[in-house]
Amino acid sequence: MPSIRQLFLSHVAKTNEMPLMLEVEHAKGMFIYDLEGKRYYDMNSGISVSSLGHCHPNVVKAVQNQVEKHMHTMVYGEHIHSPQAEYAGLLTGLLGEGLDLVYFVMTGTEAVEVAMKLARKHTGRTEIISCKNAYHGSTYGSEALRSDYEFTMHFAPGVPGVKHINFNSESDLLKITTETACVIVEPVQAEAGVIVPKNDYLKLLRNRCKETGTLFILDEIQTGFGRTGHLFAHQKYGVQPDVLLIAKSMGGGMPIGAIVSSLEIFSAIVKAPSLGHITTFGGHPVSCAAAKATIETIIEEKLIQKVLEKEKLIHSLLKHEIISEIRSSGLMMAVELKRRKYLKHVIGKCMELGLIVDWFLFNNLSFRLAPPLIISNEQIVESCQIIIEALDYAEKKYKK
Repeated sequence: MPSIRQLFLSHVAKTNEMPLMLEVEHAKGMFIYDLEGKRYYDMNSGISVSSLGHCHPNVVKAVQNQVEKHMHTMVYGEHIHSPQAEYAGLLTGLLGEGLDLVYFVMTGTEAVEVAMKLARKHTGRTEIISCKNAYHGSTYGSEALRSDYEFTMHFAPGVPGVKHINFNSESDLLKITTETACVIVEPVQAEAGVIVPKNDYLKLLRNRCKETGTLFILDEIQTGFGRTGHLFAHQKYGVQPDVLLIAKSMGGGMPIGAIVSSLEIFSAIVKAPSLGHITTFGGHPVSCAAAKATIETIIEEKLIQKVLEKEKLIHSLLKHEIISEIRSSGLMMAVELKRRKYLKHVIGKCMELGLIVDWFLFNNLSFRLAPPLIISNEQIVESCQIIIEALDYAEKKYKK
């Protein structure tokens, strides 16, 4: 009888030649455990997904309760499911004017696809602008928003009509014109290595979109649900999008995403033609039940109010000769090292010592810290001690 590892290697498709190969036995709270019982601090949260940690009891209970009632019947606005309707009401009540309708999908990249279709149909324009070094997903339309041609050339030709501007560049805002259907932007650039907006950049971008009649679409797939110290990053930075994209931590570990906008904008996929976007499992009642439990837990346990304090504590503890800077927006953090060669040693040693951190797609000097919002101050101290030990190791390794 082949082992699970052998089955994985033989029959599960991979997307790179060196997968991490951590064989998970179970996960709880801050920790992932392998088959030998070794405990790993999850300081990556599955790339900002597990903001409540693993198997939060409120989420588990919500899933169990819903599974006992029903699972899939039919979704995308055809059947009425109480978890879906209740969640939509709860979420929109926490957002501003114009964000009062929710279209549920399965993933963040699907949310981006829908947003691109909405923008072109609603405005009658075709040009779409995204930022260089942004990541919005891996489906065909979403991938077209990616600026690194050395990657996208392998899947060419891509979706036409996409242009790129530099994040935080005020002069580049003039490239947004009356020909532009939408600008899709992350309020904090994630895969570029946590690049935060400067000098009211998002407000200037919002104003330029208003001037040109361009839809202002914020991709909060990674920044949403408390990650930056506010429920959503656009609230932190004082802007209101026309369209909001959410996913990742939304479901507390269950797959779900959504587009939030207005009735006026959503009418673009309701008629001429109808069924402008359909999705078999979007708004699945089990995922919606999990999402509702997740946002209720974040609010009831006041997790967002503690994020900035935890961010400050990590900054105070991670001091080392080979660190050049730490960029962050709440518990979305990039630790940049002085030399590229340090990075693989730090990440590898952290893993060996029982702590998971991650790489960035577009920054080869930094590693990602995105711990669950439930992390305690004591766990932060212990995690940072492990990271410091890994930094020491990388420094010595490089000197050899």
